Amino acid sequence: MHRVETDRRDGIVVISAGGELDAFAAPDLSAAFASDESARGLVVDLDSVSFLDSTALGVVVRELRRAAERGCAARVVLPRGPARRIFEITTLDRALPVAAGLPQALAALTPAS
Repeated sequence: MHRVETDRRDGIVVISAGGELDAFAAPDLSAAFASDESARGLVVDLDSVSFLDSTALGVVVRELRRAAERGCAARVVLPRGPARRIFEITTLDRALPVAAGLPQALAALTPAS
């Protein structure tokens, strides 16, 4: 079972996912990224993900690269527990623009007033 939701907050698209993200969930994840390509910021909140396979991970990495290519700043909130391990093994936890949590990710992408 998985969940993928999209929300927009002040020009920032927030994609929140939970549960098991595998090849079956990958189309839902891809659709969420396609929801608004005009955003100035993107947060991928994986905090509630319990399992992540290479197919879903590939979607996340590909879409973060696309966002960067169009000048969209992004942050990723990594999963807790065993699902985080795939990021550590691949060293993506050091290569991706990560944030400790959703509030920190939003703060990093919100211009100072």
